[in-house]
Amino acid sequence: MILDEINKTGDIKNIPEDDLNNLASEIREFLIDKVSRTGGHLGANLGVVELTMALHLELDLPKDKLIWDVGHQAYTHKILTGRKDGFDTLRKYGGMSGFPKASESDCDCFDTGHSSTSVSAGLGMVCARDLRGTDETIVSVIGDGSLTGGMAFEALNNAGRLDSNYIIILNDNNMSISENVGGIPKYLNSIRTSNGYLGLKASIYDKIKDKPYGADVVGKIRRAKNSFKSLMVPAGMMFEEMGIVYLGPVDGHNIKAMRNAIREAKRFKRAVLIHVLTKKGKGFAPAEKHPARFHGTEPFDVTNGVPLNHRTVAGWTDIFSTVMFKLGEKDEKLVAVTAAMAEGCGLKRFRNKFPDRFFDVGIAEQHAVTFAAGLAKGGFNPVFAVYSSFLQRAYDQVLHDVCLQNLHVVFAIDRAGLVGADGETHQGVFDLSYLSHMPNMVVCSPKNKWELSDMLKFAVAYDGPIAVRYPRGTAYAGLEDFREPVELGKSEWIYREKDICLMAVGEMVETAEQVRDILKKEGYHVSLINVRFIKPVDENIIKECCRDHSLIVTLEDNVLSGGFGEAVLEVLAAEGISRDVLNLGVPDRFIRHGSVPELKKEIGLDAEGIVSSVKARLVLDK
Repeated sequence: MILDEINKTGDIKNIPEDDLNNLASEIREFLIDKVSRTGGHLGANLGVVELTMALHLELDLPKDKLIWDVGHQAYTHKILTGRKDGFDTLRKYGGMSGFPKASESDCDCFDTGHSSTSVSAGLGMVCARDLRGTDETIVSVIGDGSLTGGMAFEALNNAGRLDSNYIIILNDNNMSISENVGGIPKYLNSIRTSNGYLGLKASIYDKIKDKPYGADVVGKIRRAKNSFKSLMVPAGMMFEEMGIVYLGPVDGHNIKAMRNAIREAKRFKRAVLIHVLTKKGKGFAPAEKHPARFHGTEPFDVTNGVPLNHRTVAGWTDIFSTVMFKLGEKDEKLVAVTAAMAEGCGLKRFRNKFPDRFFDVGIAEQHAVTFAAGLAKGGFNPVFAVYSSFLQRAYDQVLHDVCLQNLHVVFAIDRAGLVGADGETHQGVFDLSYLSHMPNMVVCSPKNKWELSDMLKFAVAYDGPIAVRYPRGTAYAGLEDFREPVELGKSEWIYREKDICLMAVGEMVETAEQVRDILKKEGYHVSLINVRFIKPVDENIIKECCRDHSLIVTLEDNVLSGGFGEAVLEVLAAEGISRDVLNLGVPDRFIRHGSVPELKKEIGLDAEGIVSSVKARLVLDK
């Protein structure tokens, strides 16, 4: 196999040109085989194989710098930089990350995980290069879905002022996770329908450059490029008007055409955007047919693409989806907002049933929040469904545009807590902290699937900003008999004894049950409180707990700094109550990738770790 000859950075440059297409096919087969076993981001990676190969052929890595927007499409890049063997542990605990990581390779020059960042990062590196006086080439690869993010346009606006070389690859596959929506995709589609400008231009150059006077003719053609491009691809002139040279569209699956485009881009002392057309999931029929399903996939059967693990128990997102659908039937004022995550956040059914009340704003969380605020001002009940780590990007809009005006916007925060295989950039362990200190904001978290249903209904009926956070994965179905009505700021006694009181937030109630069972078998008396509301905190139940418990243990899948545990300490301090409190949660560091049980064990937030911490505190107290 040709792929056997790729063992370190630069090896691709030793592959004969006639073998490059075969290498691309082998890379696709390799990716399909490996991801079918480990799970991962398949569709995007299958779409950029030739593009990545062309970049590695034309760049001198690691001297040159290659920044991948989001980074989930960097699998071929990892193969070509000597990390082929790491795919057996892709996204596994202690194994290779599914995203670029500088700690893995000096060819990963910038850690990424969220969208729309690559142009800003690349522009900063360009300016650093120019200040140093060095000559490396800087390339940022950004998808058309990421281009809907406002940060990307802020960076493009800034890049238009450059007077030195900077290459931006726009990977246009008409997809982010779900199909792209809005004006930018329509604009890019108008370019896709034009003739192949760059391919035609490259063909002309190749035919005349070695002829007598060929160099003069090529120079004249270059000087006339703006007029030529205005004729061939007028839509591409938007980038030109921003001060960015536009080249394309180029067939992203044609290695030769891509190499020609990159060589041409290097000639300019300006920012250059190469518009590349690719197909998400290329080379694997199920992924081509269902690109959204194969954006991030669990292990699957390579013969048909069917997942190997057939989930029969409802997940938290499934419960949210069902409740939103039912609430939409009863409330004509209920509207749903998503930032390119209709399927991931469980809004597909709502979209199909109520298309006029469903709004996908693209990858633009900041806009989504203020857009929802406008809907609330207009008399509607907006629910913004968003991943916890993505909502971080809209901190100011939540504070300034929603909370300041005390507007009724419901934040349905999916993937709260530890999420597992996606690692540091996606762990949703900060939302309790960054939301709880906002005036007017209410923050709650359900213990099981029935309480999620009840809390969502409560949130939609509430009048003001409110966030309901819930984790990824299978919804807990225990404690069915404990279903007190949801009341603002009220926690729920599950078991009431004495001595040790476990106060658990959301999905940590399930873990707390396990902790209680272990401690009970060892003869301890243990109470359990389902916190429900992180803000406003239930001060009465905290004071009540202090009457007959010597140790209060707070459990949360959030960083300890600014979390629920600190809120308990504040209540006790304000009341002048002296009581031993053990705060357990996520430590003050970024948590790497791995399964959620493995990560909980690592940070001592699994049942055994919590029991050890509790017993150690009891010994210390004696």
